[in-house]
Amino acid sequence: MLMIWGGVAVGLVILLLAGDALVKGAVNLSLRIGIPALIVSLTVVAFGTSAPELLISIKAALDNVPGIALGNVVGSNTANILLVLGVPALLAVMHTSQCNTRKSYVIMLLASVLFIGLAFRGIFDFWAGLVLLAVLAVILGDSIREALAHRRAVQNGEGDDEEEPEGADPSMPWWKIILFLLLGLIGLPLGADLLVDSSVQIAKIFGVSDTVIGLTLVALGTSLPELATTVMAALRRQADVALGNVIGSNMFNLLAIIGVASLIAPIPVDPEFLRFDLWVMLGASILIFPLVFLSRDLTRIWGVILSALYLGYIALVII
Repeated sequence: MLMIWGGVAVGLVILLLAGDALVKGAVNLSLRIGIPALIVSLTVVAFGTSAPELLISIKAALDNVPGIALGNVVGSNTANILLVLGVPALLAVMHTSQCNTRKSYVIMLLASVLFIGLAFRGIFDFWAGLVLLAVLAVILGDSIREALAHRRAVQNGEGDDEEEPEGADPSMPWWKIILFLLLGLIGLPLGADLLVDSSVQIAKIFGVSDTVIGLTLVALGTSLPELATTVMAALRRQADVALGNVIGSNMFNLLAIIGVASLIAPIPVDPEFLRFDLWVMLGASILIFPLVFLSRDLTRIWGVILSALYLGYIALVII
């Protein structure tokens, strides 16, 4: 049993380190070949930070444990709202009333509704994957258009200078870029393999379904990077980073991860998702409406409520 839990821990650590390495390598490679920093932030970084969840979902789908594949995404999105926003709010008030995330938030809600609608077909197959990826392409296209417009405004002296994307190092040598890419590309499949296999064994030992493991253990593990990022953003009083990180991560989870995974292998939908978990995910997303549209700050009271709701949800899933 200790070996199995050790496999989970090692798998998670490898995934986190390999994902970080892949982001650093891909960002610096993109900048070296002349892709603007803003576009790199919107595409390479976003995909790179979602790579661990993507590899887990693909591995789970191929291994015929679709509950882990789908539970990973649905559980991560629920954890991102309730836990990843709740815990940092216990540490420091985040002035989300000053953030302009309305457009992204509405897109996230629409993506959630689309995802639930496709789930009621009973399976995420090739066609569902194409629909999700087509929507993602439209969103990315619009983001790139806005990024280029912002870049032109900066060049004309009408806006703020663009920030370097996460992991950018203009002086990074080529050998280090290649090393980071290799570490990411080798480590991600290895970490996903360890985590999924160990999670399946735990599910069998405790007599629970792969869906429960996906919604709890795997989802919580893959939400750790977002939690760490949001805690640091809260301590630094960067509410826009915290809220934007969660909204962006949820959009990519729904559209990119299941979109790609379902092209590789069909993902059947457990009826329990349709009865309960998908609605919890949507309800959690709607719950932060006041933070986005009514200029409310994310206070410690919000932190207590969100964290308590997440603990209650996990208890219901396990029971």
